[in-house]
Amino acid sequence: MAMASSLLPPFTVRRGDQVLVAPSAPTPRETKPLSDIDDSEGMRFYSSGIHLYRTNPSKAGQDPARVIREALARALVPYYPLAGRLREVEGRKLVVDCAAQGILFAEADADLTADDFGDVQSPPFPCFEQFILESTTVAGVEPVVDRPLLYVQVTRLKCGGFIFGQRFCHCIVDAPGGMQFEKAVCEIACGAAAPSVAPAWGREMFMARNPPRPSYPHLEYREPAGSVGVDRMLTTPAADMARVPFFFGPREIAGLRQRAPPGIRCSRFELVAACIWRSRTAALGYAADEEVRLSFIVNARGRPDIPLPEGFYGNAFAYSVAATTAGELCGGDLGFALDLVKKAKSAVTYDYLLSVADLMVLTGRPLFEVSRTYIVSDVSHAGFKSVDFGWGEAVYGGPAKGGEGPLPGVTNYFSRAKNGKGEEGTVVPICLPKDAMEKFQLEVEGLTAEL
Repeated sequence: MAMASSLLPPFTVRRGDQVLVAPSAPTPRETKPLSDIDDSEGMRFYSSGIHLYRTNPSKAGQDPARVIREALARALVPYYPLAGRLREVEGRKLVVDCAAQGILFAEADADLTADDFGDVQSPPFPCFEQFILESTTVAGVEPVVDRPLLYVQVTRLKCGGFIFGQRFCHCIVDAPGGMQFEKAVCEIACGAAAPSVAPAWGREMFMARNPPRPSYPHLEYREPAGSVGVDRMLTTPAADMARVPFFFGPREIAGLRQRAPPGIRCSRFELVAACIWRSRTAALGYAADEEVRLSFIVNARGRPDIPLPEGFYGNAFAYSVAATTAGELCGGDLGFALDLVKKAKSAVTYDYLLSVADLMVLTGRPLFEVSRTYIVSDVSHAGFKSVDFGWGEAVYGGPAKGGEGPLPGVTNYFSRAKNGKGEEGTVVPICLPKDAMEKFQLEVEGLTAEL
């Protein structure tokens, strides 16, 4: 079901000077190689997150920007690689030059209150560009080499609340890794002498084997089969795209479960992903013989066959791919799509991750394929709201944008939210060409209506 979005009153943000925040104590000077999962082309971007906080009477007279800046400097001592800079060496390998260069920080003031944002629960965050520090791009692409690995902006609001906006280089942390660092900053801001979880580097876990021997097809790095037409998701101008958040609550999930084959165990993620993939494919009108794909992130954390060290904060996931033709996907029932999603999800093992690392080294660390591909990242269990700098739990915590990358609508975040009735559900900010959105909505309604 489509949801309404919040509109802000006119406002201005006054940003102070950008300053480098270095670790507050001496740290090792060394060069640390990233893993062969970390430095692939698809990781070479900055991922943005935003946390919105209300005023807290017990914090009267305390400046959140100062508290967070000091906590960042102290947290960067154990997390000193985050204060370094990336360098590219032979074979496009990225290494971290750890010399306490620092992260980039700015404080700002906005003539808004926390209440002005209404009940914002899912990305994109309203006017997020004003609350995160952007860096300069080169030919539309933001380089990651020799740049700060973390940008932080703390924006004070006139109600006494504030917004914490951050941008992490994805080469150095994934979402759980970034959360681990933010929680370390929170613990220090709240008076702890050191983080409760000590960081572990451990990137050798995901280095290519010698000699490299990829042992899976890795469709995510190959062009989809079928006719040679250009995917309209890659050619439609941003101005001709419609953006609508869709809510999958108890009613919608019940409707999807009724269409799942009896006796099959399905997670909420699998049901929603299968529904959107099928509906989106139908709405975009791909030719029946064209291969279409659903690509999603499978996290390696907490899996018995992948013995990650405690405190690991690097990238520990792979893209897994479900693939079929548009004709088979749209001609089949929801069970057909669900089966493909479940098989793709179970394919990611430690051997699969090493195979990805091997492929990266052999093929020059390419970008994953985006044509006729719907890429999903499920952040609904990331716990963004629990980030507490001492002012209480965040009113909003999550990605700044509805998806990452330069192509709107190709990538999507799944997040948790409540609707107007207080029901919990999954929210997906869909972005499609305007003429495809109505068809998409009808397709989703057809799959979620209770039988």
